[in-house]
Amino acid sequence: MSKVQGGMKCVKYLLFVFNFIFWLSGSLVLAVGLWLRFDPTTSSLLNEDGAPDTFFIAVYILIIAGGVMMLVGFFGCCGAMRESQCLLGSFFACLLIIFGAEIAAGVFGFLNKDKIIEEVESFYSNSLRDDRNGTTITNLYHTLLECCGTPDTFTTQCPEATADTKDCYAAIKDFFNEKLFIIGYVGIGIAGVMIIGMVFSMVLCCAIRNNREVI
Repeated sequence: MSKVQGGMKCVKYLLFVFNFIFWLSGSLVLAVGLWLRFDPTTSSLLNEDGAPDTFFIAVYILIIAGGVMMLVGFFGCCGAMRESQCLLGSFFACLLIIFGAEIAAGVFGFLNKDKIIEEVESFYSNSLRDDRNGTTITNLYHTLLECCGTPDTFTTQCPEATADTKDCYAAIKDFFNEKLFIIGYVGIGIAGVMIIGMVFSMVLCCAIRNNREVI
């Protein structure tokens, strides 16, 4: 088997280094996804019966993409070192799929931000009117988010509230805006890195093919 030489050899090792970094990035994406899913505050707010699950859809996309990125990064390293057109082609195809998944997670988070917040606010508001178990849920929100009531009920429901206490609608909005922006920025940021990997893999794959044709 003929080996690439010169500048393409540099590309080969750059691709190997990229794949190692890509594997580490996959670990980071997976860790962020698992943190968002099992964060005690988030889980407590959204694991109750009847709680909206739209937020977790984007989180699950992130977790799956992170796991696949780690697997693809490993095989990408093997493909670069062995100069295998098959592995490099498969690596490119997998990167393209993950690229789409990451963009989907980012876009989903941004486009559904208001919908997710409205669903959680509605869930909280309904809990206020639920005589059976609403008190437990609303107390949970009040404790975790350090808030009290809604804009309409804040004055009557929270007479002992301090000047720093937010109504729960504002607290919910701030909390989920922060989480959703994390999903969006991680997804779009990693997608940008993957474009570099796709370019490197195609350049090296073409170089290997051309080198074999010359031989």
